[in-house]
Amino acid sequence: MSVRKLKPITPGQRFRVVNGFDAITTDKPEKSLIAPHKKSGGRNSQGKMTMRYKGGGHKRRYRIIDFKRDKHGIPATVASIEYDPNRTAFIALLNYQDGEKRYIVAQNGLQVGQNIVSDPEAAAPEIGNAMPLNTIPLGTVVSCIELRPGQGAVMARSAGAFAQLIARDGKYAVIKLPSGEIRRILTTCLATIGAVSNSDHQL
Repeated sequence: MSVRKLKPITPGQRFRVVNGFDAITTDKPEKSLIAPHKKSGGRNSQGKMTMRYKGGGHKRRYRIIDFKRDKHGIPATVASIEYDPNRTAFIALLNYQDGEKRYIVAQNGLQVGQNIVSDPEAAAPEIGNAMPLNTIPLGTVVSCIELRPGQGAVMARSAGAFAQLIARDGKYAVIKLPSGEIRRILTTCLATIGAVSNSDHQL
């Protein structure tokens, strides 16, 4: 992934280096996976302005992301890597063998045409695969981690986020966050192999 230096038109941009968009493969989202994303403009349900200085900005459509990764055992092919205006990370469009399409948060190194799978039993620890923490080798970098089985990913979802599986203690897995914090999570919770991709944010 390339980086570029911004032209310093403001003091805050003088030494800023950001990622390029060379990883993006398409600029048109999948129509079946987008939803309206309405803004309140600072007004309540009666139309009265209750918060000033809200409003404006570009009109967005929400991309429906599969955080649960609950299509177990069905291989999927990465169809495209896309920009999502609603989050800091890039997203990937998956085409499953049964014909269904879903968006997931893209991991660093995920390539178009790559095959990935969410499998609690037989998946290999490769980038993009979703696996329970009890089947992931110790020392592996993971992201999009559940806190409760079946809840869906709630940890390490933003651009560049990751955690490292460092130990297992009975029914709990021990993961270390970049801040140095240690968390104990049930080993039956799913996590995705690899760190989340960086979007157009400061390195």
